[in-house]
Amino acid sequence: MEAVEWEHKSKSPGKMHACGHDAHVTMLLGGAKILHQRQHLLQGTVILLFQPAEESGVGSKRMIEEGALENVEGIFAMHVSSDYPTSVIGSKPGPLLAGCGFFKAVITGKGGHAAIPQHSIDPILAGSASVVSLQHLVSREANPLDSQVVSVAAFNGGGALNVIPDSVTIGGTFRAFSNDSFYKLRQRIEEVILGQAAVHRCTAVVDFFEKEDQFYPPTFNDKDMHKHVHRVAADVVGLHNFKIVPPMMGAEDFAFYTEVTPAAFFYIGMRNEAIGSIHSGHSPYFMIDENVLPTGAAMHAAIAERFLNEHKSRTTKL
Repeated sequence: MEAVEWEHKSKSPGKMHACGHDAHVTMLLGGAKILHQRQHLLQGTVILLFQPAEESGVGSKRMIEEGALENVEGIFAMHVSSDYPTSVIGSKPGPLLAGCGFFKAVITGKGGHAAIPQHSIDPILAGSASVVSLQHLVSREANPLDSQVVSVAAFNGGGALNVIPDSVTIGGTFRAFSNDSFYKLRQRIEEVILGQAAVHRCTAVVDFFEKEDQFYPPTFNDKDMHKHVHRVAADVVGLHNFKIVPPMMGAEDFAFYTEVTPAAFFYIGMRNEAIGSIHSGHSPYFMIDENVLPTGAAMHAAIAERFLNEHKSRTTKL
């Protein structure tokens, strides 16, 4: 529920723009207007991607399947951030955002009265052991210099306080900055849950939502594309307003584009304490400092025009 009282508050109860995508569309439209005014200077083709379904819909993968990246040799994306002052640009070469996956496991035992547990097979105990053991995957099996996360965020089972249920469901997310680490985590999550279920005389089925395309690869910035963003930002906002930022465990479906063509993903700050633009995405208090919009439009246009001029006969996408 949107908790900000301002002129742009959502008119649909229970819904709001809480991650900045309305601002992203606005800035890309602004960039399109600038590029149209300067089209006689463009040394190639610029294609603007107004992609739907970024939040869990894996829209970028659908765009690729529909041919959005055909004959494209470079792609760039920008995302607002409340971590940096308005119009400050932030990025880094290499891995910027983690690969992301989700899992849900149904652990089945045999229900019965809690006063006579010897006649039951307790799935709550098996689920609890699984949760504890999953925490060891990062602390005991992963290289401390290779950042990874396994978080169990759901545990559901039973309804009566004196009844051992037939089954429980646990679920959560896992993250890593390399595909090798990511798929190793996936393998070990399944092994741990199946193993703990067996130890406690239960059975388990683990679903990683692969049929629903719920895996996001790491978002990896090409070194040369990152340098291009850095150079353009230095001219548009000044070198002092460009920051090398740390990697984050968040995930982005822009990552699918980075697997197809050289790419760069960067942040543009919108933090302005004077107007309350201080809350991160997905907060009910999220709001945009609109002063960021012309800067974002200028960055989009300058990145595209300069890329084409420096790489004639190429096509770039924003």
